Amino acid sequence: MIDFSNGSVFKLNPASPQELGPEVGPLLVPGEQVVACFKAMRDFVVFTDKRLIAVNVQGMTGSKKDFTSLPYSKVQAFSIETAGTFDLDAELDLWFSGLGKVRLEFKGNADIRGLGQMIAGYVL
Repeated sequence: MIDFSNGSVFKLNPASPQELGPEVGPLLVPGEQVVACFKAMRDFVVFTDKRLIAVNVQGMTGSKKDFTSLPYSKVQAFSIETAGTFDLDAELDLWFSGLGKVRLEFKGNADIRGLGQMIAGYVL
């Protein structure tokens, strides 16, 4: 499992669902849709309409991948922090029942407010 307490794990940029969707396609349940994707150097995060899937690409070749599935039904609370003048990164914190806090950091060009609104729609 990914160490979400390490803030340097993810510095995410928006990515195309067409690029990353096929990577998680075999994990999706019938009717589940990819909503948003974000990519770091090798690792990436896919938001579906049911869960968050974090993918940790491992090894020299990148052929080994760890898929962590975090269902929205287990989210107890969440917060967003927008990018500022000097702090150019935005942050999303999610508290999951049985797991604790998951923090994802996004580059300033990510629509963190839209992401927060999307999560609120699934959690509330």
